[in-house]
Amino acid sequence: MRKVDLRQKVISENERLAVENRRRFAQSGSLVLNLVSSPGSGKTSLVEETVKQLKGDWSIFVLTGDLMTENDALRVRRHGVEAVQISTGEACHLDAGMISEKLAAARAPRYDLVIIENVGNLVCPSSFDLGEDLKVLLISVAEGDDKPLKYPPMVRASGVLAITKIDLVPYTDSDPNRLAENALRINPDLTVFRLSCKTKEGLEQWIGWLKAGLAAKRRALAKG
Repeated sequence: MRKVDLRQKVISENERLAVENRRRFAQSGSLVLNLVSSPGSGKTSLVEETVKQLKGDWSIFVLTGDLMTENDALRVRRHGVEAVQISTGEACHLDAGMISEKLAAARAPRYDLVIIENVGNLVCPSSFDLGEDLKVLLISVAEGDDKPLKYPPMVRASGVLAITKIDLVPYTDSDPNRLAENALRINPDLTVFRLSCKTKEGLEQWIGWLKAGLAAKRRALAKG
């Protein structure tokens, strides 16, 4: 009998579709972010704050992933941007095929910013490329400053670390500086933000970083 590694076959197919997604995004000049975290870290709140501040100048498409419900997509749509829910059933992550399918049904031919809110999980999404520019890892202070040490593959796969809910620092034993240090020991190239969607602390820096990235994409598209 010959053993077939089905997991490797699934990942290989995902990589093929991710390449196609990335090519499509590059042709349209889209900045694509894949937000990854454990459940309850504040992904949807950050998406809401982001679209509120950028929707006037940039076209935005949001994909939200959960096992069940359309709650997150409904929260985003109330801000006047296109948002599509991906219900994964029992799957613990989004894959490139799911993204490709929803892009095909999108209302506009291109978007300046595509935000993918992945399923809350710090394990499986690290292995699945969706065609994004960057994975943005969110860790809230309530989760503990040792979280990066517990999930190093996700830290290594990410380009940005957003330390969220920093307004809760007085009520936890977590140290945001130590959290950042632990993450940077694993991935020294991380860009780190300290954010609170409740008090708005750090959001100006986050939005400024996004605007710079969007402007760079727009210039590249204009050059052809």
